[in-house]
Amino acid sequence: MVTIYHNRMCSKSRQTLELLQEQGQEVEVVEYLKQTPTAEELSQVLAKLRMKPEQLLRKGEQVYKEQFAGKHHSDEEWIQIMVENPSLIERPIVVNGDKAAIGRPPESVLSIL
Repeated sequence: MVTIYHNRMCSKSRQTLELLQEQGQEVEVVEYLKQTPTAEELSQVLAKLRMKPEQLLRKGEQVYKEQFAGKHHSDEEWIQIMVENPSLIERPIVVNGDKAAIGRPPESVLSIL
């Protein structure tokens, strides 16, 4: 089973979910704006993505521009900021075992199936 951190309001997230279903994948859908991952869960996802927390930020979001743009934080602080402001987490993220990928473009998740 694969897990998708999903925002149903996002077209890329919807397209990625549809692609996974077309591939016959059993999918656990985590609507991360409602079921925010813990700091530990987010750290695990980042490790699977092989990314630093700052790389996962949606810097175009208003909350980022107003509160965090140009500021420097530790990795742990960025993770906590994303837990407290889940709209800052890039989407969609698909996790398959010890691998993960961001569905931008949606087809990029095919490499971890």
